[in-house]
Amino acid sequence: MGKPNKRTGEGGNMKHGASRILFEYWDEIRAERPAPDRGDIQPSAIKSVLGDTFILELAQQNNFRFRLAGTRLCSLFCRELKGRSFLDGWDEKDQQAVTAMLSAITQDGAAAVISFTGTTEMGQSVDLELLLLPIRVQGEGCTRILGCMAPLKRPFWLGVQAISKQKVNSLRLIWPDEDAPLFSDENDCVPHFGTPTHRAVSSMEPRVSRGTHLQRSAVPKAVEIPNSRQVGHLRVVDGGKI
Repeated sequence: MGKPNKRTGEGGNMKHGASRILFEYWDEIRAERPAPDRGDIQPSAIKSVLGDTFILELAQQNNFRFRLAGTRLCSLFCRELKGRSFLDGWDEKDQQAVTAMLSAITQDGAAAVISFTGTTEMGQSVDLELLLLPIRVQGEGCTRILGCMAPLKRPFWLGVQAISKQKVNSLRLIWPDEDAPLFSDENDCVPHFGTPTHRAVSSMEPRVSRGTHLQRSAVPKAVEIPNSRQVGHLRVVDGGKI
């Protein structure tokens, strides 16, 4: 199997090994369905990434709360996340963008990758990758979201100083039933705690993405970008393969 092609552009791929492993598992158990059922998920099958994994519950409209959260994830925020709102810590503009992504996941069956920077009260910062995947609940639809969150590098203070603010760098919707490369090449991958970089890449040919790519726009307002539109402080580029 050939090595997946590399996407160009910030946020256009999954860089972290944890994201790749979880996406591969989710894609396998969903088979030909838009999303797997909650009962299909077997924690033992993803034990290497459980510490970075979480499940969100749509309690009511636009109210997404952590139903479960792994230990490594909780250590990033130096607190137990269960019951906490997923939108805490984002500023108002980013909350709107993230809420739009969450709605696309629960209503349309999209998946999403978000690149963001977490900052502590002491001003320390770290770049992280966030993966969000729809999960069906019998009789309710996609009211759960399976996800993982992991730092691209692990600074010495991580787990000691709590991340208190999150700032979106880029967001991308993924439509898993359309063919396009999803992952970075092996040289760009951040391994997952010693997991070989090629683990998810070599064992899966991803079926991705009609993508909607949202990223902070540095383009002057006077410049027209084909197939794009402004959503708040983000520019949405509707595209196919990159």
